[in-house]
Amino acid sequence: MTGGALGRVVRAGVGRRRTQTAVMMLTTLLSVASAVLAVGLLVASGAPFDRAFDQQRGAHLTVRFDGSAAAEERLAATAHAPGVAASAGPFAVASVRLRADGATPPGFEPPPLTVVGRASAAGPVDAVTLMEGRWAGAAGEIVLERGSRPPGAGVGTRLSAGSAVLTVVGIAGSAGESADAWVVPAQLTTLVGKRPPASQMLYRLADAGTRAEVASGRDAIVAAAPAGAVVGARSYLDVREAAQENTAAFVPFVTAFALLGLAMSVLVIGIVVSGAVGAATRRIGILKALGFTPLQVGRAYVAQALIPGTLGAALGVALGNVLAVPLMAEVAETYGTTAILIPLRVDLLVPAVALVVVAGTAFGPALRAARLRTAAVLRLGAATGGGRGRRIRGLFGRLPLPRPVTLGLAAPFARPARAASTAAAVTFGALAVTFAVGLGSTLVAVKTDGDPDRGGDVTVRTLARPDDTGPGRSGGGDGEPGVPLPGKPADPAAVAAAIAALPGTGSVYRTAQTQLEVAGLKGGAPLVAYEGNTAGSPHTMVSGRWFEAPGEAVVPTRFLRATGMRTGETVTLSEQGRTAKLRIVGEVFDLGGEGMTLRTAAASVAALQPRYQPADFAVSVASGTDAAGYAERLHAAVAPLGAEAAVTEAGKSSVIRAMQALIAMLTLMLVVVAGLGVLNTVVLDTRDRVRDLGVYKALGMTPRQTVAQVLTSVGAIGLVAGAVGVPLGVALHRQVMPAMGRAVGTTIPSADIDVYGAPVLVLLATAGVVIATAGALLPAGWAARTATARALRAE
Repeated sequence: MTGGALGRVVRAGVGRRRTQTAVMMLTTLLSVASAVLAVGLLVASGAPFDRAFDQQRGAHLTVRFDGSAAAEERLAATAHAPGVAASAGPFAVASVRLRADGATPPGFEPPPLTVVGRASAAGPVDAVTLMEGRWAGAAGEIVLERGSRPPGAGVGTRLSAGSAVLTVVGIAGSAGESADAWVVPAQLTTLVGKRPPASQMLYRLADAGTRAEVASGRDAIVAAAPAGAVVGARSYLDVREAAQENTAAFVPFVTAFALLGLAMSVLVIGIVVSGAVGAATRRIGILKALGFTPLQVGRAYVAQALIPGTLGAALGVALGNVLAVPLMAEVAETYGTTAILIPLRVDLLVPAVALVVVAGTAFGPALRAARLRTAAVLRLGAATGGGRGRRIRGLFGRLPLPRPVTLGLAAPFARPARAASTAAAVTFGALAVTFAVGLGSTLVAVKTDGDPDRGGDVTVRTLARPDDTGPGRSGGGDGEPGVPLPGKPADPAAVAAAIAALPGTGSVYRTAQTQLEVAGLKGGAPLVAYEGNTAGSPHTMVSGRWFEAPGEAVVPTRFLRATGMRTGETVTLSEQGRTAKLRIVGEVFDLGGEGMTLRTAAASVAALQPRYQPADFAVSVASGTDAAGYAERLHAAVAPLGAEAAVTEAGKSSVIRAMQALIAMLTLMLVVVAGLGVLNTVVLDTRDRVRDLGVYKALGMTPRQTVAQVLTSVGAIGLVAGAVGVPLGVALHRQVMPAMGRAVGTTIPSADIDVYGAPVLVLLATAGVVIATAGALLPAGWAARTATARALRAE
């Protein structure tokens, strides 16, 4: 038989089975779109960092040493520690606050920057890339790291550090973030004054692919250095993780949806092709009688799956790339580069693998079609349920239920294989809905619990936000109204007195933020100091407890990982030569401040004499007091002081909103595909049993009873499928959420993962019934509208 005849058979099969074609196309589209998105995010999000890090021979470990604990020769000798492949340094390093003239708003203190004394940008490790200008060549010059420059600073800007004045001569990039700025070594001595500067060494390790390997290298360096000389270290993996976090969080759940889509594709395509073979056995016999070989028949059914599969794969690649655009924009913004696209190799590899899966799935039913004997299939008449179906109908007929209901309950037993396939498709749909509900609920909880600064019913800011139309605006020139400038912060003591004097006030605590130097961390870390009754602080602990006594602090997961510390250990903070030691008593769930914020009582760091940013007050109103009305009265009281009061608002996150939208869309696609799988099966089953339907109608069954019979048959399957799919969805959620937390360097509390209450689970258990009945509505209506005489003539 010619290839043209075979092509006509394939095209006729695709055109005749529109429902099956749509199902195969959509399942392939879903799996390919999800896989392109997951693999593309995983590959593309890390590519900019990895490329820059390799080009610069970035430092796997940046280690800070106590400058007074060891001579430079002893520190340089650590380059020969086991596992060290290359090193650079030692370089003198200090923490300095740089202020751009006229660019720092009143009441704000610039954060401490890690400034390194380095004569050249080149070197065997961390060969810094100049983006603008040149390298510092003399005293009074400074090069800024592009991600750490103070507001308004650029080449030519003059920065002040105490009495020293520095001119920015260059902007550079360090992929490993070894420093915030660089000066010539002699300049650093001037900046630190009489205090001995610390020392920095940069290391590349022979093996640094995992945290365990980097930790092993750190231990070897600590052992080679003088005792107590190492005061801090940072792994490049923490820098890489922070750079990837905006997209890394998407990868675990998108991967889960991709795997669900792939599994559903295998299942549904297998159901569709098997159903097509079963429904066309007589046609297969005719094709063989006309001269088609078994191989050609098998190829025809594989091709009938590949045509919609190819279309779905092409659309899936396009959809995956479209969905990745906003996420890739986040990565591009992080690195200051042009838009990053999903790599072409991902766009080619994923659909190729998907089509191999489609062909492999269709091969089994196609092989069965090829093996059917011509004479046998030509003798086949209409499909029937067989003796087993009649016996089951007889048993269910004894139940005290309407006859259409008992017929519907018995229908799955007549064709158990087809019923099992339908149940599997609905199970995946119920699993997807359960998984999506859990993801959405956890993301809402994470957005709320991940913000320890949202305390109280009313928030009072001692630095009022400027009025866009009022005074206090900087001139923009050329008639432009300019940019609003903040005013002078209100006196915290006066604000506290106004709060205490207002009726309806319950508990109050004050928070103020600053940035302090932490040994081993470039640029230090944010610190929030508390005063007052912190019992109302809405903190969620991952482990340990909230601080209670002076000298105690809590920190987030990422801080512990970045510093290599554990709960119970002591962290040393410093400011202008003054130091304070805090014992870490708890790991708090905190997504703010890049997950690096320390929290403690103000008295614990009083010895550092820190310069805080303007304070905020968190006020809990007394029982029975309306928060909105109280906020209005309090604002009227503190506004003359230069402060403002407002009802505490929940935090907003564009990343979480993007996640929720993506979850909703992927879930909808899975549910639609599950419903189409049900539709396809019910269409086949209804066509097989069209003669039985004619008999029932001749005996008096109404169209409404016919619909009830069909919906009951799939509803029973949906109920069982929901009971299976819901626990599987819960289990998948409990696996994926911790992975999402690890991807962004945090630990999600178990309370935010265990979001399925009994009422929610009961409601989710009905998801299988809803999906199954929704998918069966169209064929049920078709069955109800089929004329009795036509049905009785069906063979």
